[in-house]
Amino acid sequence: MPTIRARLLVVLVVLFGSVSVAGVPPATAAPPPGSLWFDDPTVTVRDGRFTDTHGREIVLRGYNVSGETKLAENKGLPFASVADARTSATALRALGGGNTVRFLLSWAYAEPERGQVDTAYLAAATDQMKAFLDIGIRVYPDFHQDLYSRHLFDADSWYTGDGAPKWAVDAGNYPDESCGICLFWGQNITQNEAVKRATYDFWHNAHGVQDAFLATAQKTMAYVRQHLSADQFRGIAGFDPYNEPHAGVYDSGQTSRAWEKDVLWPFYEKFRTRMDTAGWRDKPAFVEPNLFWNANLDFQKQEGGLLDAGSLGPRYVFNTHFYDQKAISGVFMWGKAADGQYTGDFRTVRDRAAAARTAAVVSEFGHPLAGNVSDKAPTVLKAMYQALDSRVKGADWWSDPAASGPVLSGSQWQWDIYNGRHRELMNGNPDKVLTAGDAWNDEDLSAVRLDDAGEPVLRQDARLLDRLYPSATAGTTVGFTYEDRSRDGSTTLTWNPVPSSLPSVQRLVGSGQYGLLLWRSDGGPAPTELHLPASFPAKSTTVVSDLGTAHAPPAYTSATPVGVAQEPGGTGSRRLLLTAPDSGVLHYALVTNGATAPSADLLAAARSELAAWAAKEVN
Repeated sequence: MPTIRARLLVVLVVLFGSVSVAGVPPATAAPPPGSLWFDDPTVTVRDGRFTDTHGREIVLRGYNVSGETKLAENKGLPFASVADARTSATALRALGGGNTVRFLLSWAYAEPERGQVDTAYLAAATDQMKAFLDIGIRVYPDFHQDLYSRHLFDADSWYTGDGAPKWAVDAGNYPDESCGICLFWGQNITQNEAVKRATYDFWHNAHGVQDAFLATAQKTMAYVRQHLSADQFRGIAGFDPYNEPHAGVYDSGQTSRAWEKDVLWPFYEKFRTRMDTAGWRDKPAFVEPNLFWNANLDFQKQEGGLLDAGSLGPRYVFNTHFYDQKAISGVFMWGKAADGQYTGDFRTVRDRAAAARTAAVVSEFGHPLAGNVSDKAPTVLKAMYQALDSRVKGADWWSDPAASGPVLSGSQWQWDIYNGRHRELMNGNPDKVLTAGDAWNDEDLSAVRLDDAGEPVLRQDARLLDRLYPSATAGTTVGFTYEDRSRDGSTTLTWNPVPSSLPSVQRLVGSGQYGLLLWRSDGGPAPTELHLPASFPAKSTTVVSDLGTAHAPPAYTSATPVGVAQEPGGTGSRRLLLTAPDSGVLHYALVTNGATAPSADLLAAARSELAAWAAKEVN
């Protein structure tokens, strides 16, 4: 029987010229529903910005998918099934406004036995990635670790970790874990001798563990490359080699900056070589500096930021995290965040990326949604998104829009549809079954959960999460701002009111949400795109631009300067498309949902005010 099948296969090869191997996808796939001629998920780095194949500036916005990977309940995967991944992907686009995800992977499950990659795990992870790629959401995978490994921790420990497999821990003969009097899990990084010594050993390749990790990373990337179609692989934005790197222990006389230069950066160069070998040559590595380089507590801050790495782009992206440790502590920041709270912190990220001549992404940011500091979350998150949008706080934006700077890409921590519904045996202990929150070290940061009907629902104000932002700018962004009018309890937070010097614009916006983009055109045919939140339905969306004015903008065509279309993926999410065929010209577009059937006179007056304002404020 096998011989007959072999002969038949030879005949088929002769007749049709190729063989489709089971489990290997075709070279191409149908584009996501709603795609238009200019839709291509490919991302590159050019002149310090993310760009697409048309040269447009790209902003990557989304979430981390997900902290579930840290848990054992679904064997190191973000989802229990591909169906759940699809549910999550659709909701992330439709409810959360995301166009990109940081997709967590587990070394422990990718290489459970030394030198043996688990292809079943890689297959499941790749299939879950496809759920996002197939609806036009870009993906950048991340080999995640926190506190090095869960296998460092005792069954009855207060804490746990994730990352390295058991065999890597067993090789080290580390001391019994203990954090002493630790109020936060992160204190284990600098206080738990087991975590510190294991981390040190990884960076110094003790027992060959770093070599093993790099080999597994290469095999993982090669597997993903081979099992995605060419169209799907175009949606892979890059790879994050290592989450939140820290020395563990510094050598005698070694500084944090010297550690980055002599230990961390050589690791990234090795990882970059592995990417090239695995077929990822055209994808950037999203490299993170020392975890504490931008800490906002002075006693935790350590000099760093890959200061000695030279020019990074286009093969590297400057990738960092930011959490307000003062706010999370409950001690060092009383009260709520305010307008401009993080503009300085995020300005530092922009400046560091610019000095390194590459793009930047804040791949983690967020704040606890439960516990004694959760009351700060609405203002902390609003201030963080505000700082991603602009270098300038709201009170100053209208008087200095040109100082706004590039719009930063970012991924909020996190998007976990299982929030509050986990069943995790902490450190394998059947007497410590965790169900609440994120089921990991008492964290509760997920922006989403499933309701009793099994449907994804937001746990934060939709006005905060589903935001207007320029996903693709045909030219150079001069400035952008978005007043989301999100709530802190029953209080509407308005940090960027339209100034009284623009009375018609002020009247048009009213109490509604609004965004304003300023950009210089590049002469390309592809339009500028802004994601339209669900709170901007067509019938109540107004656009005032030098390209034209429109209430309830028409459907996009190549001949329509201001138009609306579906975003790729068939989720019902929408985008505003602005076409400017000229080059080097300053354009502006105000987008608001504040007006109900504004008159032609009001639109004309608002346009006149904006034109005069732009000419005055932007040289």
